[in-house]
Amino acid sequence: MPEPKSRRHGAELESAILDAAWAELVEVGYAKLTMEGVAARAGTSKPVIYRRWPGRPELVLAAWRRRAPDGGDLPDTGALGSDLLALLHRFVHRFQDTPRDVLAGLMSETCRDPEVFALLLKQIAATRQWPAVETVVRKAVERGEIPPVRITPRVARVPLDLIRAEAIFHHREIDEKTITEIVDDVLLPLLRGLAHTESPGEE
Repeated sequence: MPEPKSRRHGAELESAILDAAWAELVEVGYAKLTMEGVAARAGTSKPVIYRRWPGRPELVLAAWRRRAPDGGDLPDTGALGSDLLALLHRFVHRFQDTPRDVLAGLMSETCRDPEVFALLLKQIAATRQWPAVETVVRKAVERGEIPPVRITPRVARVPLDLIRAEAIFHHREIDEKTITEIVDDVLLPLLRGLAHTESPGEE
């Protein structure tokens, strides 16, 4: 067992713990993950981990959140459809990079513990990736591709909600056909419908 690295503090220590938690998830899965295993891999102690995260689901959620892509440069292909396809590929990559039993384990924990469920909902709501939808649509409007359309938070969440439903609730692989159908059959008709119903005086 590695000796505790007591000289690490703050962000450096938290980063080491979260990296260790993710490595344990990939190696042993959610069901077999223990705080002892994470502490040993991180070279720290269980009390140090528990001071930051009260239990396994909170630690796993934090490790998962840390793995979320930072967004980077937004797609700019010159067409709304291909920009949306590129965005969805980013989200799909996040799900494919997450061991399946992590999602199943978290769902099971949230059913038993209302506080964990609230934490999961808060984490999902805090995902700051979908201002990207507004930007992509605004560029399409500026190009004259579609009329002006107002993107509400609920509309912006539609693509990610559909991906979650496919991956978590229906246990389906998110392949190219699925991504294309979400864009062509749902998102583009939705955005064009909203643009069509906006009155000229609305902002």
